[in-house]
Amino acid sequence: MSIYSERIRKMRYYIFAPNEAMLFTKDENIYYFTGMRHSEGSLLITEKKAYLFVDFRYAEAAEKTVSSAQVINSVERDKDICKACVENGVTLLSLEARETNVLQYNRFTELFTKRHSIKLECDGGFDMAIANNRMIKTPDEIEKMQTAQNITEKALTEVLNDLKPGVTERSIAVRLEYLMKLYGAEDVSFDLITITGENTSLPHGVPGDRVVKDGDFFTFDIGAVYEGYHSDMTRTFGIGHINEKQRQVYDIVLKAQKAALDTIKDSVFANQVDAAARDIIKDAGYGDYFGHAVGHGVGLEIHEAPTVSPRSTKLLSPGMVITDEPGIYIPGEFGVRIEDMVLVEHGGYKNFASFTKDLIVI
Repeated sequence: MSIYSERIRKMRYYIFAPNEAMLFTKDENIYYFTGMRHSEGSLLITEKKAYLFVDFRYAEAAEKTVSSAQVINSVERDKDICKACVENGVTLLSLEARETNVLQYNRFTELFTKRHSIKLECDGGFDMAIANNRMIKTPDEIEKMQTAQNITEKALTEVLNDLKPGVTERSIAVRLEYLMKLYGAEDVSFDLITITGENTSLPHGVPGDRVVKDGDFFTFDIGAVYEGYHSDMTRTFGIGHINEKQRQVYDIVLKAQKAALDTIKDSVFANQVDAAARDIIKDAGYGDYFGHAVGHGVGLEIHEAPTVSPRSTKLLSPGMVITDEPGIYIPGEFGVRIEDMVLVEHGGYKNFASFTKDLIVI
């Protein structure tokens, strides 16, 4: 049995009766269960069968790639999905709540419910079931994420040669993306955050025409995609001569980041990891300057389950991949964030990142 067939088998645990079925439309989920990427298709899983509906553009590739589902070269996809449901006795169809917009839901209601008495369920429970399956990474997924991380670090190491007073944030972002793709990334994980000076106080600042100056901090929040899987890391560098306050804040963030790392292991609640970092920043007097979660899951998407926040009561399990990224952001002055992506293991963790977290002043 292929890994994709095994994943479909596990999803069938959430089919509680022969008349139930699941419809996947999100590209990342279709890839996860079939190995087919960029299909713009739909995956139907019933109690006994699985069908991947694609159009002519992807049919040949799907036939060569997919073994976990029957490939249907579909001209009128919604009608073909409905036909398969009827043939399999489906009367309850679960939809991905986050992927189904109002227009689609109304169209499905007209075709599935009004014409064929197939009830639609779109309450988020199906999304949670998918997330629970995707949360635990296989060795193959972990290897791909490590490769993405290695590409990121290789590109970062080289682009540091270009980081000096007079260059713009945007030029560094462009150069970094070029290097990542040159070294094997198929894409960047998100719009790269390469910001300097006062802009570093913006957790999700956008690179622009601001010029790097002596005395600045420069923040890289970056990641690469390799065979569909993401990496995520953040490092903050000093430019030229930085002051004592900058060094103190950097040391606080680094201490908080390491405290969270020391907490990460199986059977620990995600909010305990968050608290380990947050308490250090709060005790240092900067609690009001740290407003986001300490981390999040990473995989086929840059943000996925589990969340590592004060409200998250998720129990960490071996195979989960999460980030650890506390920060301090002082408006009008500067910000510092340090981030690693780690694999939860029995009794500890494995850090995907090898790039130093010591303060480097260029």
